[in-house]
Amino acid sequence: MIGPLAVVRDCLRAGEPVVLVTVVELSPLDPVSDHAVAPDTSTSPALGAKIVIRLGADPLGSFGEPTLDETIARDALDALETERNALRSYPPNRALHRCGVTAFYQVFAPPRQMVVVGATDFTAALVRVAKVLGYRVTVCDARPAFATALRFPEADEVVTDWPDRYLATVAAHLGPRDAVCVLSHDHKFDVPAILAVLDTRVGYIGAMGSRRTNAERIEGLRREGVSDEELARIMAPIGIDIGARTPEETAIAIAAEIIALRANSRVPSLRDGSGPIHQARE
Repeated sequence: MIGPLAVVRDCLRAGEPVVLVTVVELSPLDPVSDHAVAPDTSTSPALGAKIVIRLGADPLGSFGEPTLDETIARDALDALETERNALRSYPPNRALHRCGVTAFYQVFAPPRQMVVVGATDFTAALVRVAKVLGYRVTVCDARPAFATALRFPEADEVVTDWPDRYLATVAAHLGPRDAVCVLSHDHKFDVPAILAVLDTRVGYIGAMGSRRTNAERIEGLRREGVSDEELARIMAPIGIDIGARTPEETAIAIAAEIIALRANSRVPSLRDGSGPIHQARE
C-alpha cells in the first residue's frame, strides 16, 4: 500500500492540492485533577500518525475514530481553502478512552488557475485583481495584435490561439479552485470556449455580455446540446450586481462572485437579476 508521503509526492508532481495531517501531541486530562497525565495510546492515534486529504478523493489513513476522522477531513478542507498551515487541538473522548489530539495541517497547494478569454481592457483589469488574489493567470485570444505580453504585463502567460483549442489542452488540469472567465463578448469565441470547459471540474465559469447577448449565447449553447443543468454552471452575465461600469469595477465584481461561489455564500449575482446591467448614475 502506498504511504502518505508518497501520495503527497505524487500530488505535488501532478499539481494537485493536498493536505498532510500529522498527530504532533497526545494530551489527555485526568478526570479528577484536570492535570495532564500519560496518554492512553491503546485507543488513540500514535504520535506521528498521518492522514492525507485530497479534493474529490477519500482520505488516506485514519486516526482510529470515525468521528475524529470526519472532523479532521472537514478541517483539512478548510485549511486547503485558506491555503494556510494550521495547528488544531481536539479534546479527549472519555467515552472511548481516547486522549486529546493535537494535529498539524500542512497544506501543499499550487496557485489557483484563471484563464481569461478575450484580450480586452476588462481583461487587463481582471488580471490585476486576480494576481492580488493569488491566481496564476493566462490570457487567451486568437488575435495576435491584441494578445500580447505588452498589453498584459501582469499575466503569467499570454496565449495567441483559438480559446476553445487552448482550453482543450488544459481542461484536464482545471479543478474546483480554478476559474474560466470569458470576456471576449463575441459568440464565435464565447460559445466554443464555454463548450470546452463545461465537462471539466473547474469551479467557476463566467461570461460577459448584456442580457440580450447572454440570451443569444444561451440559444447557441442549446443548439450545441447543452442541458439546463450544464447552463446552470455558467455565471452570465458575469459578476455580482454592484453597479460596476468601469473595467476595474467590473473586475472587482467578478472576483467577488468567484469568492462567494467558492464559499457557498449568497450574493446578488447579475445572472439572477433582470433589467439593464448598467444602471444610470446620478
